[in-house]
Amino acid sequence: MDIVETDRLILRNFRQGDAANLFAYLRQPRSNCFVSLRLADIDAAQAEVETRSRSDEHIAVCLRGVDRLIGDLFCVHEPPDTFSVGWNFNADFGGAGYATEAARALVEYLFTVKQARRLYAYVEEDNVASQRLCERLGMRREGLFREFVSFVTDDDGAQIFENTMQYAILRKEWTARR
Repeated sequence: MDIVETDRLILRNFRQGDAANLFAYLRQPRSNCFVSLRLADIDAAQAEVETRSRSDEHIAVCLRGVDRLIGDLFCVHEPPDTFSVGWNFNADFGGAGYATEAARALVEYLFTVKQARRLYAYVEEDNVASQRLCERLGMRREGLFREFVSFVTDDDGAQIFENTMQYAILRKEWTARR
């Protein structure tokens, strides 16, 4: 991915040196949808950084000036012109608008550089912060999928299915908002 800079952030590919900061928020993921990405130790974090560094699907979000990883974005291309997008941030950096700033930059990049026509995001029903972020980006809620997916199990090992919302925005909607 091309490096994208905002007022306070740098969006770039993952690279050596990101493991400790990735481990800081993936050792105990806050959202169930990231449980499968849980990292057991720093060695697992280093392996994950290696994997992510070879792909443009995972984008490191770093504080500008100090190049410290504070979260990540993802964008999965669905040819010919659609991307699934999402985000995961270290809670220690919450409330400062970093997720909004990073997500806006990603959306702009996908629509202008990658010529995406449509972007969409899945958000669990209890993840109000991500729902609000989608709305700040101008995404509309397209639907609610009842008991759509299971990320975790209960104490007896039975799957817990979660309701999931789909949000989306078209390039022409994004352009009209600017």
